[in-house]
Amino acid sequence: MNLRIKLLTAFILLIIIPIFVLGFIAFLVTFRSIESKYSEQAEYALKSIGFSINSVFKEIDNVTRSGSDRELFQNALSSSDPKTQNLTNEGQIELNANQTSFRTLLYNHPAIDYAFLYNLNTLNNLYSYKNYESIKPFPVFDKEGFTPLTYLQLKNHPVYKEVMKLNGRALWIAPHEYPELTGSEPGFTQIRVIKKLSNLQKMGILAVQIKNWEIDDIFKNLQVGGNQRDTRFFLVNNKGLVLYDNKDAFDGTSINKYVNETLSYGGKYQSFKGKFGGQESVISIYHLKEHPWSIVSVTSWSYLSSEVMTFAKWFVGILAIFVVTAVMFNVFFMNRITGTIGVIVRFMRKAEAGDLGARVDEKGDDELLLLQKGFNNQMDKISQLFDQVRNEQEKKTNAELRVLQAQIKPHFLFNTLESINALAIQNQGKKVSGMVLRLASILRISFQGKEEIPLRQELEHVINYLEIQKFRFEEVFDYSLEIPEELMNCLVLKLTIQPLVENCIQHGFEGIEYKGHLKITGWTHENRILLRIEDNGIGMSSRQLSNLKYFSESENDHEIKAEPEGDLVMNQERRGLGLRSVMDRIRFQYGTRYGLFICSAPGHGTIIQCVIPKNEWGDKF
Repeated sequence: MNLRIKLLTAFILLIIIPIFVLGFIAFLVTFRSIESKYSEQAEYALKSIGFSINSVFKEIDNVTRSGSDRELFQNALSSSDPKTQNLTNEGQIELNANQTSFRTLLYNHPAIDYAFLYNLNTLNNLYSYKNYESIKPFPVFDKEGFTPLTYLQLKNHPVYKEVMKLNGRALWIAPHEYPELTGSEPGFTQIRVIKKLSNLQKMGILAVQIKNWEIDDIFKNLQVGGNQRDTRFFLVNNKGLVLYDNKDAFDGTSINKYVNETLSYGGKYQSFKGKFGGQESVISIYHLKEHPWSIVSVTSWSYLSSEVMTFAKWFVGILAIFVVTAVMFNVFFMNRITGTIGVIVRFMRKAEAGDLGARVDEKGDDELLLLQKGFNNQMDKISQLFDQVRNEQEKKTNAELRVLQAQIKPHFLFNTLESINALAIQNQGKKVSGMVLRLASILRISFQGKEEIPLRQELEHVINYLEIQKFRFEEVFDYSLEIPEELMNCLVLKLTIQPLVENCIQHGFEGIEYKGHLKITGWTHENRILLRIEDNGIGMSSRQLSNLKYFSESENDHEIKAEPEGDLVMNQERRGLGLRSVMDRIRFQYGTRYGLFICSAPGHGTIIQCVIPKNEWGDKF
């Protein structure tokens, strides 16, 4: 299978099919989430409707409360001739200011359909009147063609006890609940007890009916231009009786016979997918908090899922465009791409065969040009790495030569032998024996073929060297060692500490007028060993430290820098030989994370810190 077919197959398997799978999963998830999302949306809508309906009822409560607070109803109930208290009588001109104002309020409120007053005194003494069965209430705001209940009918009606129990609070009766009380036309009726303001004595009962105009406006405003325009709303009581249908089709009927599941009224908000009138729909129920009614919304499931089906059609169309685009890409562009890649592959095979001078001709102005440049740059870097390896090998060889030179210096050996000779002439046999043993130990470790030795042996070598030097320069310096016992079996490169100590004695204590002190300490930190050689000698200036860096860099980089002047060059070369030898050996052996770190200042001594990895020698020694 060639590269072009592979790329087309990969495009289909890794892009087209995953897009299709993800789209199908998204379609299923979206389809299943419609009910929950619409349920949340319906809850907000039903709460808004409930708030608006309560606002309409509260407005009427304020109107009737206003009439009660002005004692209009109380005056009518206490009048000797209640019929003269009809506030809607246009021929009546002898009205007080409160009556005139309230009459204007009734006329200006378009929703009020009628208002009647029942006298409680008449109700309580009903049987003392003649023809008591036909006694009717007197109107406050009458309605043509409507006959209210008589006193006897009201007293025997179950609403009467409920109104008296509320003791002045308004009771609202919805359409179709008690048509004998509210009439056959749809409308909401408020019934409340009227009290005398002076002693709160119950005087009568007020019945006020409003038209459904404002209720209709609530649902019209919600549906016109909104996403609820295809939703049907019902107001039902706790028995499922439809009190109001915004489409006037189910008024006065039971909603339970249209739903295939049992509805729960009066509880928390609920929403579910079921069948309404044989059609699959989403049904939501919200209970009004201040009234024993619930608002029910019914939305066709086909309407809710229509957007998802449209999305599915668009998705299939886009997927088809992707497939066609993939085929066109393979036909028109893949040949050039695969051809250029094939050329680069051929040059890579040349490089694999050992031709590191192979380079691709850089053509084009797109990503293929970057690929060609990347190959050429990579070959350049490989060539540079080979050169660097060769240079590193040369450096390592030079470092090994330097360490051989640093193993033992002739002048140290000659000076030590002269000191032994002087002791022999003085017949100090024990000192001669001690000097010879220490020198023998130094030579044995120097000539040892192993590159790494335990720290214990390295310290033994350093102590022997220091004791020989103290014999020669007894009053010049003393020393101390603080190395934990747990570090003694750790491996270090041979002759790591001794060149550093020698550097401190020969150069740090040169010309001092006080007794020098050399301190060697060691500890571990994060799986590394830190060895510190600290002296209180003359220290080094920043220029001297820079020259040490100069000598190290000039050798490592094989470059010639600007040379320091005079004897400073020779002195620094002599002084830096041991330091550079130790530094190079550590870095070649363990890597650039390890090495020597020097801190010094004139008159404040020098601190040399050696950082090496912690490797245990085990039980070999």
